[in-house]
Order: sequence, then C-alpha cells, then structure tokens
Amino acid sequence: MPKTITKLADLASERAVLAALCQYGLDAYLEIDFISSDDFTDSMNALIFECVFKSISENTQVELSSILSAANDLGVEEQVNNKEEIGFIRSLFNFPIHKSNVGSYAAKIAKLKLSRDLLQTLKACEKELGSISGEEDVMDIVAKIEEPLLEATGDIYQSSSKKTEILGEGLDDYLDFLANNVSDFIGIPSGFPAYDTAIGGGFRRKCVDLIAARPKVGKSMFGDAVALHVASKENIPVLVLDTEMSKEDHYNRILANLSGIEINRIASGRFTENEIEKEKVQTAAQKLKEIPYHYISIAGESFENILSQMRKWIYQHVGFDENGRTNDCLIVYDYLKLMGSEGINAAMQEYQVLGFQITKLHNFMVKYDVACCAFVQLNRDGITKESTDVVSGSDRLIWLCTSFSIFKLKSDEEKAEDGTQNGDRKIVPVVARHGEGLDDGDYISMTMHGRFGRIEQGLTRNEIHENNANRQQGFETQEIDEGEDLISV
Repeated sequence: MPKTITKLADLASERAVLAALCQYGLDAYLEIDFISSDDFTDSMNALIFECVFKSISENTQVELSSILSAANDLGVEEQVNNKEEIGFIRSLFNFPIHKSNVGSYAAKIAKLKLSRDLLQTLKACEKELGSISGEEDVMDIVAKIEEPLLEATGDIYQSSSKKTEILGEGLDDYLDFLANNVSDFIGIPSGFPAYDTAIGGGFRRKCVDLIAARPKVGKSMFGDAVALHVASKENIPVLVLDTEMSKEDHYNRILANLSGIEINRIASGRFTENEIEKEKVQTAAQKLKEIPYHYISIAGESFENILSQMRKWIYQHVGFDENGRTNDCLIVYDYLKLMGSEGINAAMQEYQVLGFQITKLHNFMVKYDVACCAFVQLNRDGITKESTDVVSGSDRLIWLCTSFSIFKLKSDEEKAEDGTQNGDRKIVPVVARHGEGLDDGDYISMTMHGRFGRIEQGLTRNEIHENNANRQQGFETQEIDEGEDLISV
C-alpha cells in the first residue's frame, strides 16, 4: 500500500480510527465527528475514511462490500479494490480497538493536522517576509506574520463541536437565566438611554453601529463619552481607534470630564496653581488608570494593520470565556475614511474605499463576536438632509451596519422651538434594524459642554412638543431647570 508520509503524522492513530469506524460504525463516528479525510496524512487512509463515512451516512452496515461499493460511487474503485488494499481493509475489522478509545486517537490526528497547518502558515510567512523591500512601515511588516498566525490559532478559540438539538430542550434554563438577569439593555449601554432604546438596546455583538457627523460638530467627543461610560460605568474593556486626535488631547478631555475642571486649565497646567483643582485632576487621573479604557492612534496606518491591532487587543486585553466566546468589549472607531490597504488602489472612488472598509470591519465583528461603534463623515447634503444617502458609499454602509444615526447641529428654527435648555445638537437614528427608531421628524436633543469634555442627553423633540402643548392647555408641568433631566456621561 503506497504511503504519503509527512512530518507530524501518526499512522498508528489513523489506523486505529479507521478500525473503530469499521467495527462500531455510527457509534464510533459520533465520537470523532470533528475530523475529516483532510486530517489524514496517508492518502489511502483518507480514501478509506471517505468510503467508510459514505457507508455510515447511508445507514449501511460497514462491511468490506459496502466499502467497495462506496469506492465505486466515489470514483476511487481502482485505488481501493486491489489485493493489497483489500487485505489492509480486512485487517481493520480485526484490529484491537475499543470504542471508548477512538476519541483520543482522533484528537491526536486533529492536533497533528493543526501543527501541520501552523507549519505551513509559517512557511507562507517566510515567503511574505522574503518579499520585504525595506520601504514598508514596521507595523505592516509585523502584520504579515501576526495576522495569518492569529487567524490560524483563533480558530481554536472560535471552533466548537456543533450538534443539532431539539430547540425546546434547555428552554427552562434559558428562561431562568433571563429571570435572574433582568436588564434594560440587550447590548452594551452607550450612556445615552434614549439612543440605546432607539437602536434596539445598546451596542450588540457582531454588529457595527454607525454614527455620521460633519467636521467640528463633536463626533470625537461623542465617541469619548461613549467609551468613558462603557469603561467607567459598565467596567467593560473599550478600544478607541483614533485617526486625528493625539493621546494628550484625549487625556485633557477625559480628565476634564471626570474632574469638572476646564480643558484649557488642564492643558495649560494652570490647574496646578489651585490645590482644590489639582486634587480633583489627580483623582480623575487615578480613576482613568483604573478603568479598562484603551487607546490607539491609527493615523496613517493601513487598514490591515488596524485590523491586526484590534485582533491583538482582543487576545491581550479582552480574552475568551470557557466556551471560546470573546468576553464583553466595545471598539470605538473614529473614524472610517480614505486610507491605504492591500485591497485598495489609487483608481478606487471614495465610496468604494468606504465600502471595502465597512465590509472588512463587519466581517471582523462577526468573526470575533464583538460590538463596534464607528463614525463616518457626512457629506454637505447632511447639513439639511437626514437620510441614508448623506455619506459616501452609503449603500454598502447601510447594508452592513446594524444602525445608522446622524449627529448634527440643530437648525435655528429647531433651537428656537426646543429652547436653549435642550441643547443645540441632536442625534437622529435613521436606520435601526433591532430597534424601533424614532417617529419621522423626531430626534434626541444633545447638549455639548466642550469646556468640560461632556455631552448630555436631553428630551426628544416629541417630548418637548408634548410638554409645550400641556403648558398651553393649562396643565401643571414641572419646569426643567438647565441641566435637570439631562443624563451626564
């Protein structure tokens, strides 16, 4: 019998698995259903495995005749139906193997297959590194090795033996879990309850929630507010990917938010002149050190390197539970824009680049089972329009995002109608696949306190109009003082 022997092989284990399948049929296969013919290093062993599996899948008794019949159906009769191979197959029915041991032999085969795959990956990495010219960015060079290795090993965490089950089984346990874990949110709360409700319960796993805004409106401060709430109030790891601001800018903004001291006094160092302010900033600094708020500047980075950084963060700072599921976390991406990538060329239009990025980003979130809040820039139409066509590449973006919201300044008319106590900004959930969104024309009022790095949620437009109507009809309503009923992050 010809052999195709490679490194990292165990022909004895392969023979033991085949023998168990021949002798115990389906009972044995149910113990080793995590391997396939591709896991065998001997080409003939792989063919025999396929023939035996075909017999089992057709509910046929595993015998020499059924194996040869399956070989004929598979078109491999010439390779299997000869004196040497028939003798080998006959020996399998007499090979000493107990059904309880077949799982350990199969596990060994699977681990050797993984080792061979990793070795092949390393060889591919060696080839990639051999093409380095020296002009590349250091992190892009590292990504050529890091990404394929993490992809290969990540499958270990993500894979599991999945079997069909009656859906109703375990339902009582699920209902008990829900009863003991009552929550207002299905996903991760943003710190803005009205927004969370509109999009369907916060940021969900496997989802990308998009927020679009014009420059200088406060989208970065909004992202920081979300990240700070999730890290400090929910104690959930957050990764902020920033394309524009420096680490020091984030320091100033977050310290101002936590301390109540103006950003300019912190950035200039003048807070040190006042002992009370100094103590407040130091307390805020200690708080920032203790929360799982992570930051990476991605300005000028390729999209492949950004994905690599996200992947590394998950492995190093988030981790997985006992079932291989990624622990709770949130990625805040500020923001999607034109950048280099191996899949992007100079001839591509902006909408094509953004479509490429959202596809890659969405696939990453699905694969690693994490949540993402990402920002994009509105085009000029977004100043007046509140629809899905106010962003380049909108079709692709809307198709792959879970929710799409617009964060913008109110019009002069809206500010006059709402009153100054309800802020000069608004967020409008335009698309909400998991939530009810808002009524047409409705929005959530937002107040930005830029000096203190804070954004607060106010009333919705419908709530404001309802309050005004009640007042006009003579009903008593509680006057809302500035800052009252606002939810601070």
